Amino acid sequence: MRQSHYHLPTLREDPADAELISHKLLLRAGLIRKIAAGIYDYLPVGLRALRKVERIVREEMDRSGGLEVQLPGVVPSELWVESGRWSKYGKELLRLKDRHSHEFCIGPTHEEAIVDLVRQDLRSYRELPRNFYQIGNKFRDEVRPRFGLMRGREFLMKDGYSFHPSYDDLDREYENMRQAYSRVFERCGLRFRVVEADTGAIGGSSSHEFTVLADAGEDAIASCNSCSYTANVEKAEARATDPAPGKPQKPKPEEVHTPNLKTVEEVAAFLGMTPHQKIKTMIYDTDLGPVVALVRGDDTVNEIKLKNACKAEWVLLASDETVRKVTGAPPGFAGPVGLKIAAPIYADHTIQTLVDAGCGANREDYHLIGVNPGRDFQPKAYVELRTVRAGDACPRCPNGKLDLLRGIEVGHIFKLGTRYSEPMGLSFLAENGEKQTVIMGTYGIGVSRTLQAAVEQNHDADGIIFPHGIAPFDVHLVCVNANQPEVIEVADRMYDLLRRSGVEVLYDDRDERPGIKFKDADLLGLPVRMSVGAKGLKDGVVEFRRRKDGETSRVALAEVETFVKTHLLRQD
Repeated sequence: MRQSHYHLPTLREDPADAELISHKLLLRAGLIRKIAAGIYDYLPVGLRALRKVERIVREEMDRSGGLEVQLPGVVPSELWVESGRWSKYGKELLRLKDRHSHEFCIGPTHEEAIVDLVRQDLRSYRELPRNFYQIGNKFRDEVRPRFGLMRGREFLMKDGYSFHPSYDDLDREYENMRQAYSRVFERCGLRFRVVEADTGAIGGSSSHEFTVLADAGEDAIASCNSCSYTANVEKAEARATDPAPGKPQKPKPEEVHTPNLKTVEEVAAFLGMTPHQKIKTMIYDTDLGPVVALVRGDDTVNEIKLKNACKAEWVLLASDETVRKVTGAPPGFAGPVGLKIAAPIYADHTIQTLVDAGCGANREDYHLIGVNPGRDFQPKAYVELRTVRAGDACPRCPNGKLDLLRGIEVGHIFKLGTRYSEPMGLSFLAENGEKQTVIMGTYGIGVSRTLQAAVEQNHDADGIIFPHGIAPFDVHLVCVNANQPEVIEVADRMYDLLRRSGVEVLYDDRDERPGIKFKDADLLGLPVRMSVGAKGLKDGVVEFRRRKDGETSRVALAEVETFVKTHLLRQD
């Protein structure tokens, strides 16, 4: 492709509304343009890169036994009502009505649609298992779209769904998909971790995320420095290392006047204890009513764990009004002793080890000391409730400590079980003639997000550094002196040679200054830059430079074809 005839508008300055470096580079290098909040056009070079990611995904899904289908983007509400998600999904679901006032949604995911498709034809265990997938646009009406393709409203996604006669068969396919997804991201040239994760709104019994490591990633993950344990912070646990509780010294809690003190640190210092010895009491609203969450004063409540513990659809930090209703005091003075209403108390396991602890007295400007779990209050349950911290003990091995890393979620696989098949009546006749509910799994890859994640992980001060597997072109051929006929003649010959050799090449034949061409080449970041210039031709050579590490080779004209075949696109 000759660049003089190609639409590749580059920008010299960072766009004002772009925050992440990957977002800035995608805009500056001419891959995408914004059309509305969270919605982007793909320019020719951006679409080429996106199609490379898509091709890898499709090849690995086909290799693993997936069957490609295409489901409609607009899904009737009746299917979502059947699954129970129509009233629960939230405002991210874009709903609309047709001219007959029938309700539909723009599919953010397609569990309901695929179940409807399969249940029309599935009859017997002989037709199982099956694994269907599609690659297409999705829409989720994010409340705050940001970071370009990373958290957009419209995005390209691969979503897949498997159907099984048993949980053992689901386990087999789940591992098959885990391996297939790992191959996808390896071929995309990404450094990633497979992370235990919460199932979220999709539902199911367990799930794993595929997280690209990047300092600017939205997701925090905990990873053991000694074993393979890795989990999203929403899911991560830590092994208890606190000693067994000792004997209380105080026969009952005592009130202490703490005027104008509200924060854990202020109160702990005033009471002569560490935050570790204080009970932090948080009040939450849920769809089931108010609940109380307890963690140590130096910990924070993990709201995902709380939601799972109380089996709520949602949890939200309570308003001042609700706090007063539950405790009788304003925020800052809540405690588990003497609540005004019988709100269920969920306490982190570490609360059990506290002796003569401090907490709010449910009275303004007062706190309690000498509080002991089990004696002075009784939680409904002790559960894993805290957010893990760097240095916590690994829950899977005896000596490991947890490191906290940042990452970008690019894939997610779920064991759904019967979450959708049961309410939607998807069943089959087993070998013994009995009717059984189909067991399901679901598997997603953010194709467009993967493209930006690759840029976030692979760049330098000059621009993008595309991994070979997803680069829009293999080589950026630069005619350095496009105003000299003898240089143009050789550059044209090199262009033809590269194409005959099966190399995808972008040929910068523009009549621009060399400095502009080289800056644009570094900005776009194709794996190899091949330069043809008057200075090199005096010595009978052209120059090859790898974008990743700057390794440069001067190759004689007569040896270019051999060099291209043996060295040009070697992988590291």
